[in-house]
Amino acid sequence: MTATQATPAIIRRYFALAGQPDSEDYFALFAEDAVVGDESNEHRGIGAIRQWRRAVPLVSYEITDVEETPAGTVVTATITGDFPGSPFAGLRYRFSDYDDSAIRVLRIAP
Repeated sequence: MTATQATPAIIRRYFALAGQPDSEDYFALFAEDAVVGDESNEHRGIGAIRQWRRAVPLVSYEITDVEETPAGTVVTATITGDFPGSPFAGLRYRFSDYDDSAIRVLRIAP
């Protein structure tokens, strides 16, 4: 399954860019004060998000589900890359605060 046209454009763009080496286009998706939660850690602001991205391996994404919930858009994916346990199925990306121009809150968890 892929993110469909019904999936908000900024989320489709996130997944189009997230599997590529870091670029300014990827970081431009986030608000200056954005928060990314991953592996029980919170990364606040673009500087912290840049550090987080440098520390995680590059992965590819296979989107298996997209769900609109009262708490935001939840995208479930299988990720594959150079890390123990690859591929990992069922990783959930919860975009809980975003609009057409910026992601403000993203939480990643199994």
